[in-house]
Amino acid sequence: MNGIFRVAHLSDPHLTSLVDVKIRDLLNKRALGYLSWWFRRRHEHAPEILAALLHDLSEQALDHIVITGDLTHIGLPGEFQQARQWLETLGSPTDVTVVPGNHDAYRRTPWEDTFALWTPYMASDPGLQTGEQPAPDRSLFPSVRVRGYAALIGVTSAHQSAPFFATGSLGAEQMNRLGDILDLTRRQGLFRILLIHHPPMAAMVAWRKRLTDGAALGALLARHGVEMIAHGHTHRSSVVYLSEVRGTIPIIGVPSASARGAKPERRAGYHIYEVSPSSHGWEVRTSARGYSPVDHCFFAGDQRVIRVTGSATSSLYTTVHPHSHPTQHGQRA
Repeated sequence: MNGIFRVAHLSDPHLTSLVDVKIRDLLNKRALGYLSWWFRRRHEHAPEILAALLHDLSEQALDHIVITGDLTHIGLPGEFQQARQWLETLGSPTDVTVVPGNHDAYRRTPWEDTFALWTPYMASDPGLQTGEQPAPDRSLFPSVRVRGYAALIGVTSAHQSAPFFATGSLGAEQMNRLGDILDLTRRQGLFRILLIHHPPMAAMVAWRKRLTDGAALGALLARHGVEMIAHGHTHRSSVVYLSEVRGTIPIIGVPSASARGAKPERRAGYHIYEVSPSSHGWEVRTSARGYSPVDHCFFAGDQRVIRVTGSATSSLYTTVHPHSHPTQHGQRA
């Protein structure tokens, strides 16, 4: 293989509207979610930002786009239909990969009315299916899609949680399959990117929003390795590192793709990763793109070079301020 694999990572667009929701749809935890949308989220997540996002993505000469969850607000069937239409505008299932978030699994809802609509964007490549028939028991995951140098490995941490909680989990069965997939794709010499909604390290979020089996996932990754983890959920741009036997794993989070953001670090943004082989293993160039409420468009922000080898990961960090309203690419280490 020659050249660079160029992939955009966005998350938490919360792109749906709840204007036509019926009272009967809200006789459960969704009532709380609806109130949150009515008083806050419908003002925070803006259609005009999503329009600017689509325009910006179209100009980036991308090979692929990944979305790490929370396309909806409260996971209603109508929201899944809205999101499917938006995904079709974004690109074909061949060029776009989705994993769900906790808002997409607000309440247990028939698969055929919800996630079945997104299955073309979530399912493994033909011949790489890891479960049986796609079903609400998560057998669609882990998913595996090979694009260029990269193996895009999707897992679902989305499940119904108690009121006022936004926790996630993978479960033992999904993690067992994940270990096998990580070993297989390592032997194939691929750059493995794990796509997950919740960050795997509990300290990155409030206790009520954590990945409950994050410690087990961390132990699994320490055994089997992975070159990079891309997540959402925090609505912040961040890079942290997870130690494993062969070195460290970069864990990269992105802001919400549609947030107005009262503070610059909470404003809409996404990342572009350029993956290429190098003499020492792999090189990943990350570029943050942030939304300017003044110019009503996205622009280039901070950049980073991450070098991944069989035994270590190093990072070079550059801040770029081409405009007067730079995106904030927070670094945590």
